Amino acid sequence: MIRYALHCDRNHAFESWFQSSSAYDSQVKRKLVTCPICGSAKVDKAIMAPRIVGKKGRGRATPPPEPAASTTPEAAPSGPTSLLMSQERELRAKLKELRDHIVKNADNVGERFANEARAMHYGDKEHRPIYGEASPEEAKSLIDEGIEVSPLPTLPEDRN
Repeated sequence: MIRYALHCDRNHAFESWFQSSSAYDSQVKRKLVTCPICGSAKVDKAIMAPRIVGKKGRGRATPPPEPAASTTPEAAPSGPTSLLMSQERELRAKLKELRDHIVKNADNVGERFANEARAMHYGDKEHRPIYGEASPEEAKSLIDEGIEVSPLPTLPEDRN
């Protein structure tokens, strides 16, 4: 998942999550990305600082600055308006539910994930639900071998 800071042609700032960069491009082209404040479909990416993550990807990330709010009078929403659209909150809730289900019902094999998945795939170990850690290279190697793997979603509140 990729979080983009966005702004519309009326200079309203907001953010949204996308499965990939190409998913963003496709949705913008089909005018499916709209400003939650004014509904404009003329949306562009705002300049963002990259998120720097430590070696293990835990606890050392510096969150990017929040998008600056527009100072034009028309940008001020009437009443409390969350920058996260209800669809994004719903998606986050579903991703959290999925993650909680996996953590509750699967064995955490930690850094042994690639070896465990490979052993089960080739019949050396009994199949069971597992999750753990794998480098991008290990994950690609598993996929190249025909072993189905998927990353666990990491949500902003998981990084604290």
